[in-house]
Amino acid sequence: MRLKDLREDYDLRQKDIAKILNIAERTYSGYETETRWIPKDILIHLAKLYHTSTDYILGLTDVRTPYPKKKKKKKIPS
Repeated sequence: MRLKDLREDYDLRQKDIAKILNIAERTYSGYETETRWIPKDILIHLAKLYHTSTDYILGLTDVRTPYPKKKKKKKIPS
């Protein structure tokens, strides 16, 4: 997982991220050390915070840029 690297790239401390996420620093530390599972909503929040994808955070891709948002399809009037 790349949480520590991302955090350090932004010159933030664990304490800073924990405050942003409104969780205990110990909980966030567990995410970085992979001793705790990251809830989906926290993972999404981190991806938005770091302007990347959840796949990048989890190490499933080396592409750091986030995926483009899907465009909503226009509904055909009936």
